[in-house]
Amino acid sequence: MINAQDFSRFKKQPLVMATAYDFCFAQIMESAGVDVILVGDSLANVVLGLPSTRDVDMDILSLFVGAVVRGAPNTHIMADFPYGADRSPEMAVANGLRFLKLGAHSVKLEGPKVDCIKAMTRAGIPVIGHLGLLPQTAKSFKQVGHEDAERKELIENALALVDAGVIGMVLEHLDYSLAAEVTAKVPVPTIGIGAGPKVDGQVLVLHDFLKMRLGKLPPFVKAFSDVYSEALKGAEEYCKAVRTRSFP
Repeated sequence: MINAQDFSRFKKQPLVMATAYDFCFAQIMESAGVDVILVGDSLANVVLGLPSTRDVDMDILSLFVGAVVRGAPNTHIMADFPYGADRSPEMAVANGLRFLKLGAHSVKLEGPKVDCIKAMTRAGIPVIGHLGLLPQTAKSFKQVGHEDAERKELIENALALVDAGVIGMVLEHLDYSLAAEVTAKVPVPTIGIGAGPKVDGQVLVLHDFLKMRLGKLPPFVKAFSDVYSEALKGAEEYCKAVRTRSFP
């Protein structure tokens, strides 16, 4: 189990993080040796088929966090803050404590919400920041960090997150050189998703790196398996066996 105070070790060794949303896949991720399981708001898209991550709330996230905690009792579980769950520092603290009560070990929230992060860390809630592409509020899903002003602002935000008390930060779809610069400047681990190789760890969505769904994968994803094809083959064989009366 990786505790919050242990995160600093990942400045020296790569951190492996993956999403999971249910009991069975949480078991698989734990058995595989994943360091951190993120119960991401991406479940809106890949599990519930909704168009936006903004379409899930605390009640929905809490249901899935509980399932993952039960499936991976010996792994660090990170709960994603859904859109609107951090409208104020008071709300952020209440929702962070709600996730910890369910068994999560840390929470992640998007953007440089320094006041919320400070309030949560004072309340004893371990927080992971999230900079770069912010899916909950993004108007474009292009890579972030090419303009000088944008790069300067992102570095300032990263340092502000550290001052606020984060134990790490996700850098999403960020210019690779900027991600490397942020990683060199901050004392906490950076976890990249589409941010290149010079970060302290990587996170991918389960349904992407196991190729569990139809459609084009994001350009920064590598499929390490093809679960969709294998599952389809098994389902087709089941249908055939029932219709030909070869099963049971």
